Amino acid sequence: MFYLTTAIDYTNGSPHIGHAYEKVLADVIIRYRRLRGDEAFFLTGVDQHGQKVQQTAEKEGVHPATFVKRTTKKFLSLWEKLGVEYDGWAETTDGRHKACVQAILTDLQEKGELYKKTHSGFYSVRQEQFLTDRDRDGSGNFGPEWGEVVELAEENWYFKLSEHTGWLKQYLETTADAVIPSFRKSELLNAVERNSGTDLCISRPKERLRWGIEIPFDTGFVTYVWFDALINYVSFAGYRAAPDAELPDFAGLWTTDERPVHIIGKDILVPAHGIYWLCMLHAMGFPDELMPRLLVHGWWNIRGEKMSKSLGNIIDPAELADKFGVEALRYYLVRDIVTGKDSDFDLDRLVMLYNTELANELGNLCNRALNMSQRFTDGLITRGGIFTDADLELQTSLSEATDAYRVAMDEFDVSKGLEALGRHVVHCNQYAERMKPWELNKDPEKKDRLATVLQHLAESVAHCAVMLSPVLPAAAAKLAAQLNLPHLAETGLPDLHWGLIPEGHTIGKPKPVFPKIIIGEDT
Repeated sequence: MFYLTTAIDYTNGSPHIGHAYEKVLADVIIRYRRLRGDEAFFLTGVDQHGQKVQQTAEKEGVHPATFVKRTTKKFLSLWEKLGVEYDGWAETTDGRHKACVQAILTDLQEKGELYKKTHSGFYSVRQEQFLTDRDRDGSGNFGPEWGEVVELAEENWYFKLSEHTGWLKQYLETTADAVIPSFRKSELLNAVERNSGTDLCISRPKERLRWGIEIPFDTGFVTYVWFDALINYVSFAGYRAAPDAELPDFAGLWTTDERPVHIIGKDILVPAHGIYWLCMLHAMGFPDELMPRLLVHGWWNIRGEKMSKSLGNIIDPAELADKFGVEALRYYLVRDIVTGKDSDFDLDRLVMLYNTELANELGNLCNRALNMSQRFTDGLITRGGIFTDADLELQTSLSEATDAYRVAMDEFDVSKGLEALGRHVVHCNQYAERMKPWELNKDPEKKDRLATVLQHLAESVAHCAVMLSPVLPAAAAKLAAQLNLPHLAETGLPDLHWGLIPEGHTIGKPKPVFPKIIIGEDT
């Protein structure tokens, strides 16, 4: 079983393009894994606790539960609009999650992994954590990334994080795929060195924060939001679940042969996921071979700057989907960024990539394959005559593109996978230009040759529809319908072979699947 999760979205705000990218990437990966023939489970959700949520709800004059319920609807609505389909939905206010968090806290306390002490120091309200001198900039100040910083002195519960950082360093150094892409691992190892002697404060006193999960053995405190939220990856996967909890079988999801993958943004690799979470799992008794892989993606920037409310450059993905279409947005989000790296969001490139690679290249191939088959052979697809070198070269191009697509997608590099697919589409259009089926149709003696050329183009469209389906499932379904091949929806990568379209098959009537985006005054 392939178990995929994304970082759960914090409900103290509205979804933006970064949220959309992460979820569409996850949706593409999970669809691909099923296309590959794997059983797969996709969990996502929302983090609803924390001081910022409580403060925002108070400002709006509503209870935090009302506030997070309202905000959660925004995320649910966007995922439905973008065609993101998940198997499990995590809300940290769920009673099943609360029970799991409290069970883990109790176990860790009984193991001696937790202790209580009073601490005085500087506290970041934005990040909801105490800061140390390591968090100061070169001038000795706490940078703007920490937001409001106040001095606090209070008693709290601590997790003995420092007792696990030695193990973490060794684990990271000896596990090739602990962090994907690999260049992010160096950043994490450096952070482990910096945090090696630090323990983690995992509670907040109720005098300051009530909106959280109560510490079961000390009810004057609630659980720190990051400790609480990270546990969703196991709580909603069935860890420590009651028999009637209606959750997945944890042992079936969290396996050694296919370790879970957590998709996260680079901003929450350190310290939350790369240090806190892995050390928490280690303290809970998870062996190295059950540690999740961290798939770390970059940011969508605007002219090199991170999107932020303060800069006023936030992009609303729902508005983009309404203006340009869901398929254009989904394609752009996974085509114009290399997984793990940053990219500049550019509306001109969104339109250019869609119009060039889908409307022009793939759309042109579909038009030629289906339209000319309808016009010249009444939609009948047959092998025709003997294959020429050009035909065999096209078949080789398809085979090579399929292999490259598989390799890239197995490595979570969707952009590279689409590049491979695009190369074959370009080859097909060049093949059509050389073979000139519109000229062949004029010569009755070349009907067999015409049938062969059209069969090669239609066969390529069928294969493209299958490989495009993880990224653009609705468009792939339309292509399958026009090819009159409904079984393509159930065709997996292991089933791909030359001859998806059976001899003597009749295709349906073509309709444009990728209408060109026309930029006008209202766009």
